Amino acid sequence: MTRKKKSFMVMAAVFVAFAILAAACSKKSDSAAEGKGGKGGAAGETAVFAVNTTEAIKGPISDYIELSGDLIAGSTVDVYSEAAKGKVSRVYVSVGSRVGRGARIALIDPSQPGMTYVEHIVYAPIAGTITDLPIKVGMTISQTTSLAKISGGGGLEVQLYVPERYISKISNGLACQISLDAYPGELFRGKIDEISPTVDVASRTEMIKVNVDNSSSRLKVGMFAKVKIITENKSDIVQIPAAAIVQREGKNVVFVATPDNTDSRYSIARQIEVTPGIIIDSAAEIQSGLESGDQIVTKGMSLLTDEARINIIQREASVGGTK
Repeated sequence: MTRKKKSFMVMAAVFVAFAILAAACSKKSDSAAEGKGGKGGAAGETAVFAVNTTEAIKGPISDYIELSGDLIAGSTVDVYSEAAKGKVSRVYVSVGSRVGRGARIALIDPSQPGMTYVEHIVYAPIAGTITDLPIKVGMTISQTTSLAKISGGGGLEVQLYVPERYISKISNGLACQISLDAYPGELFRGKIDEISPTVDVASRTEMIKVNVDNSSSRLKVGMFAKVKIITENKSDIVQIPAAAIVQREGKNVVFVATPDNTDSRYSIARQIEVTPGIIIDSAAEIQSGLESGDQIVTKGMSLLTDEARINIIQREASVGGTK
């Protein structure tokens, strides 16, 4: 092979190598361009956060103290015999009996050994219900022995003990809601009608009594009751779920969903500073920052920033703070 021919072949090989290298670089550049925003690229897309929302509503809200206690007779009278001493020869009533004033309760025989006396009838001093009957036929009693207890009228009371830190919120006449395990889902009404003038130094509590409406006569002495004492009522205030309020830079904020004008499939989360008031269970009063009807983000707000794009997955039912 001549020198001239060898030189030509070397030059041809170098040309082919450059062509292959140029093609490879061009393909790499196209791939990089696609990764930066071309077809299928993700770097140029806006992040979308999935959230739940609910509507801020206007309505009443009530603050309360929740305590528990047993139902007791509202007004109870003990029944005594006028006989100095004797034996019970007959009992006319039983526990739970309703009696009128002057009804017969028991018959007492005051006779002593070797002496016979006329039997003495004991009458009910008031109308009401027999709540306790400790006597039995043949039992010896005296003038200081209680033969029975009569609860007057249909009213009952719940005796409660209020912790010292809540005493400033308690006053006569405050409305109460009473619930009992015997009647699930049903509320009975009452109000505070007696407040102890002293605080127990051992327990640091104040004794109060709540009168309970028992006009239906379904409630019984001894039942366990849960009592909500309504200490504050507010009407026509904006309220939202308390969990929707988050802390950002030391401020109380919520995220409000507003329309995304560039894409109707999504919404935009606006960060709004709010002033919360009283918080009752799951509901929070909002004193400023929101209006009734605002769509509030309730779930998924931990990663949100102002003007983040959001996708509303579920619209939850509104909460109410009235108890």
